[in-house]
Amino acid sequence: MDHPWLVVAALAVVGMIGALLAVRPLRRFGRQVHWERACEAFRLQRDALEAKFLVAARASGKPRGLLWKDCRFDHSAEFVRDKQNGDIAALVGATIAFEAVAGGDMEDNPNVGLLRNASAVFYFHKGHWNTVGKAVFNMNPNEAIEHFKSQYERVT
Repeated sequence: MDHPWLVVAALAVVGMIGALLAVRPLRRFGRQVHWERACEAFRLQRDALEAKFLVAARASGKPRGLLWKDCRFDHSAEFVRDKQNGDIAALVGATIAFEAVAGGDMEDNPNVGLLRNASAVFYFHKGHWNTVGKAVFNMNPNEAIEHFKSQYERVT
């Protein structure tokens, strides 16, 4: 062998090409594991997350002039991924009952007592589920996903 460095260079090139070809499947596998972990964690923490949602929603002061009286969550959850940053969120259908703030603008409004359809929003950040009490009103999870399809993609 007159040029052993050619063999070393060829092996280095082959190794780099192999590494580049392996990156995409490994990244896909990592995202799948991350998503499965997030879904399992959501199932395990769901009762506590729903209670936290209601506390946060009540503290938000929204909608103005109304108090959160009750919130009933659907059994299923729909998971989405943010197209920009890859963050995972869960949308859970909810039926919400409000009451008017005593002495407020909404006190005489007959529509206050009507049940409201919404999607409760939960997000997975740094390995933990959380919520800020955000609700997408007048949309079930499937409608919300369709409405925000430019921002989110369904994770199955």
